[in-house]
Amino acid sequence: MITTLQKSLFFAMLAASVVMAAYLIRLRNRAEDRLQAQVAAAAPAAMGESAGNPNKVVILYVPNDLDDSLTTVERNIPLPVDENAQARVLLENLIEAYRAPGATHPMSVATGINDVYFLAAPEGRGQGGAGAGGQTAVVDLTGALAAAQPSGIEPETLTLLSMLATLHANLPRVTQVHFLVDGQSRETLAGHADLTRTYLAGDAERRPGAAGVGGAGR
Repeated sequence: MITTLQKSLFFAMLAASVVMAAYLIRLRNRAEDRLQAQVAAAAPAAMGESAGNPNKVVILYVPNDLDDSLTTVERNIPLPVDENAQARVLLENLIEAYRAPGATHPMSVATGINDVYFLAAPEGRGQGGAGAGGQTAVVDLTGALAAAQPSGIEPETLTLLSMLATLHANLPRVTQVHFLVDGQSRETLAGHADLTRTYLAGDAERRPGAAGVGGAGR
């Protein structure tokens, strides 16, 4: 037989359970409200970033170690308005191709570019010997990329020429490239390819598969 005390305890526990359930539901609803508010606040910033960097079809010159050639690959990527930022984005996308599964020029490196900036190209140098109006891109590579670079004259040269060809194809005013590593001049990339010289657009054009190096349009 159920006593009055037992009935009282039962209803008290039931009431406590109802109150606890209501409290938990309220906490869940408040958490959902906060999450929705955060998403709503972030959305305009993301939309603004996308609107500021519209997608554009670019050409990457990806090295192929099997035949020492450069292969053209098209990508549709967000490209900043600033030319220096464009150059960096182009090279970062190229380096992504180095580390992609099944890459023809495999290189395991998290980040490869410190900075890219431009100088006026000297007269008489550049593509076809015409330097007037051209630019020298100074590409500051990371020490991590140099350390990850497979040693050898061909793979090192392919890395440098792929960057040169990619910049020239998408930024036609770039007619030559000089390379630094962590902001410093050095003799070679990984023991072979010369970093004391400035590479010309014509150097990349002579590489198999890169005869069509040219502007992708801007």
